[in-house]
Amino acid sequence: MIAWVNRWQIPVYIGAMMAGAVIGLLAPWSSAFLEVLVTPALMVLLFATFLAVPFATIGRALKDVRFLGAVLVLNFLLVPVLVFGLSRFVTHDRALLVGVLLVLLTPCIDYVVVFTRLAGGEASRLLAVSPVLMLAQLALLPVYLGLFAGPAILDTVEIEPFVVAFLLFIALPMGLAAVMQTAARRFRAARVVERTMDAAMVPLLALTLAVIFGAQIETVRAHAGALLPVVPLYVVFLVVAPMLAILVARVFRQDAATSRATVFSGATRNSLVVLPLALALPEPLSLAAAAIVTQTLVELVGMVVLVQVVPRLVRRDVSAQF
Repeated sequence: MIAWVNRWQIPVYIGAMMAGAVIGLLAPWSSAFLEVLVTPALMVLLFATFLAVPFATIGRALKDVRFLGAVLVLNFLLVPVLVFGLSRFVTHDRALLVGVLLVLLTPCIDYVVVFTRLAGGEASRLLAVSPVLMLAQLALLPVYLGLFAGPAILDTVEIEPFVVAFLLFIALPMGLAAVMQTAARRFRAARVVERTMDAAMVPLLALTLAVIFGAQIETVRAHAGALLPVVPLYVVFLVVAPMLAILVARVFRQDAATSRATVFSGATRNSLVVLPLALALPEPLSLAAAAIVTQTLVELVGMVVLVQVVPRLVRRDVSAQF
């Protein structure tokens, strides 16, 4: 059964997203229950992902200044230029503008690791730099928000959700995975857990996709008309950001696996982390949360595509392709 699921990953993921969407639309009352499941589902998925990455490689990856420089240049210099251009199409609606900026300016630190690993990328490198990415977006998000939406918006944004997200989605599952890897050297039960979680990676991701779609689809449906302008912006981002990442990978002369990690770092956004920021905004900006939810749904579909496309685009060292 596990072998079949692994072989047909993409149909499984698409089926899970469709199932979640159908449940959310046919039973709107279920969205509140499913939303409660999003955080634990992500934590278990990330625990399984971290468990599959040897922590010795994380220590080595953290010393890779070239990779760190690449993702910082990509996410905090090039991507903001792209986001500024895209956001000009929704300046007429301040709530949509704030939602687009919040989500597209913040690189993902959690399930990006899952998709990177599925695409054959260096997941350990992303794990190693995730604290730096979190600190950088904490420092630079207010700067870019002030520049792109006006300084008045800064009075409405809170930072606490970033800290909570880092603890729940990075520190806790990574710590548990490190303990389990250490225990596996001595205890058979821990080795069984490692093998089980690795085998369950695809079902866990499918379950997480279904839960997220089921929890959020009703919100998108309720505001569908107002949210239509942001959908093409998110699609364009998913096309252009990977292209920018490949250029960055070329400049930094990365190998294929590292290049794939760079691509996913640039393409995947921190939607589940910034959503609480948007939910805390005042009523006139309430549509910002729905704009972020919409990005989550568009991105998850895009990630399923990129998991298949990126390995074909980056088959060998990027520096050797030009």
